[in-house]
Amino acid sequence: MDIKKVGVLGAGAMGNGIAQLAAHIGCDVILRDIKDEFVERGIKNIDKFLSRSVEKGKLEATEKDAILGRIKGTTDMSQLKDVDFVVEAVIEDLDLKKSVFKELDELCRPEVILATNTSSMSLTEIASATSRPDKVCGMHFFNPAPLMRLVEVIRGFSTSDEAVEITTGLAKKMGKITVEVKKDSPGFIVNRIMIPHMIEAIKIVEEGIASMEDVDTAVKNGLNYPMGPFELMDLTGIDVCYFVAEYFYKELNKESKWASPNLLKTMIRANKLGRKTGAGWYDYSK
Repeated sequence: MDIKKVGVLGAGAMGNGIAQLAAHIGCDVILRDIKDEFVERGIKNIDKFLSRSVEKGKLEATEKDAILGRIKGTTDMSQLKDVDFVVEAVIEDLDLKKSVFKELDELCRPEVILATNTSSMSLTEIASATSRPDKVCGMHFFNPAPLMRLVEVIRGFSTSDEAVEITTGLAKKMGKITVEVKKDSPGFIVNRIMIPHMIEAIKIVEEGIASMEDVDTAVKNGLNYPMGPFELMDLTGIDVCYFVAEYFYKELNKESKWASPNLLKTMIRANKLGRKTGAGWYDYSK
């Protein structure tokens, strides 16, 4: 399939990054969100990222202008009616995703693949909201999408080989390394491994075993990770960690290892969600 026009639902951190990647490889992009202010903020963030690339000599100013020129922001869902491929990147709310996919199914041409950037939720259940479950596929980018090299391509129960092949091909064209998740299971590969790390890190601090700064230092220098678990939670969103952990707890037999520590719940209640709110485990207000 020749993908010339890509629809991206959600102009937040993940959505605007995916839109940028699609525009960078020459696709026209429709970036849709529910409010003009969200769309404008998303495009502004793309502009900021590309401007830094120009300053560093990684991109010509003319290339930056061309990329931005291929992105059209909108709040009108009907603008996606003639796209060749869709990536959904709305918040991790299963009912919302199913509602969005039902609308996309009715709007887009029958052959169009509907991909979701969900980090943990069931592809099979999301696909059940459509009349084309064979064309629903997971395309999980990592934050920040323009920089992180991996994309998980996930099969739902009915996802076709063709949908996996096309989704993988698009990701590779964007310069990504891809892995295939052959079975629809909560968290796929990376989050299934990562969330227990985060939960245990929080428990270590909660139990007074070590400070969060020392946990981050230990993980970076002892496991050779580029970021510690608290730094990573602040980057991706502490609320995202919470939502994924709660989803795992519900879906994976309510095993205690997936239960959210009280300290994590307290951070959510205090709206200390990380970089996006100016404070999380660390303070970013200065």
